[in-house]
Amino acid sequence: MTDYKAFRVGENIAMTPGKVVFRNDLMELIQYAPTTEQVYERPLLVIPPWINKFYVLDLKPRNSFVAWARDQGFTVFIISWVNPGPELAHKNFDHYMEDGVLAALTAIEQATGIRQINALGFCLGGTLLTCTLSYMASKQDDRIKSATLLATMTDFSQPGELGVFIDEIQIKKLEKKMSTNGYLEAHELFDTFNKLRANDLIWSFVVRNYLMGQDPYPFDLLYWNSDTTRMPAAMFSDYLRQMYKENRLVTPGAMIIGGEGIDLGQIKTPIYMMSAHDDHIAPWASTFALTNRTAGPVKFVLGGSGHIAGVINPPVSGKYCYWTNSRKSKDPQTWLASAKQISGSWWTDWFPWIAKMSGQKVAPRIPGTGGLKPLCDAPGAYVRVMSD
Repeated sequence: MTDYKAFRVGENIAMTPGKVVFRNDLMELIQYAPTTEQVYERPLLVIPPWINKFYVLDLKPRNSFVAWARDQGFTVFIISWVNPGPELAHKNFDHYMEDGVLAALTAIEQATGIRQINALGFCLGGTLLTCTLSYMASKQDDRIKSATLLATMTDFSQPGELGVFIDEIQIKKLEKKMSTNGYLEAHELFDTFNKLRANDLIWSFVVRNYLMGQDPYPFDLLYWNSDTTRMPAAMFSDYLRQMYKENRLVTPGAMIIGGEGIDLGQIKTPIYMMSAHDDHIAPWASTFALTNRTAGPVKFVLGGSGHIAGVINPPVSGKYCYWTNSRKSKDPQTWLASAKQISGSWWTDWFPWIAKMSGQKVAPRIPGTGGLKPLCDAPGAYVRVMSD
């Protein structure tokens, strides 16, 4: 797909300065160095999906969401998930919540002295964040002041093109494979996602590289796409069965995480939802369903393009557009019909919303000078573990 020798993680990709300030067997927590004279009081915790590595949000300085958010005055933390081996076969959604999101909240308070934070979840990371909000509501835990959900599925009744690959026969085949080594091989997901866009992600390279003999072009996004990750057997089986196949999240109490029945209707946390118009992995009409399921205020924004390009769309690129609509609607197409289309990046719409949730300005926080000492430089050790 690309010239793999052209990129080095931590050198010319995933290069935003910071420190790993916390680590357990499931994740590393990175705190990024500030660039502004003051920062917002409440830190921002970014929860990426563990289907891929976190640095899709930190590719190059020009298109790094992490660097952009830091430059707007946020103290940014991000979770870098481990690339699991057979020793983590038992890890499920409970572990990803407890040893991931909840452990990160505790660590951020130790590092900054701030109890309440803003959280952002992307794709599967957003699904985990939504489940965590429900769990925390049942525990009367208000440490997450606001939540941003990017291309996040919670209603899997219409999973889009990915549904072609998810039925009982396919799930059993995958579970049989995972029973051998304790995890899903990285190439299984890589191949599946590529097949969803075969013209773009398979045949175009056959034509250009093989038939025409051209050298692959160095492209940061395609390098990230090929830097694959594995999935723990227990987690991935639960994900496919309880969410995709049985769609338990839409039924209050049907899915148990951390000993609590997940009920999206308990969530009162303000939510900013961004989905992408041409997303084939998290179809926007499906993600829209959450706007009518939580008890708190939800702002829904629809961006142009697809699952990755629609999210990673920095203002300097001048690409695409987004739609907003302050009117609440139960039907996504009705919402879109009366929505306002605005040129440019949704990032500029999100900033004033999240700024209102972030408190006053305070002195910048240098990673490692708070209650947690640095373990190593960003992007850390876990992201460097290759699947093959």
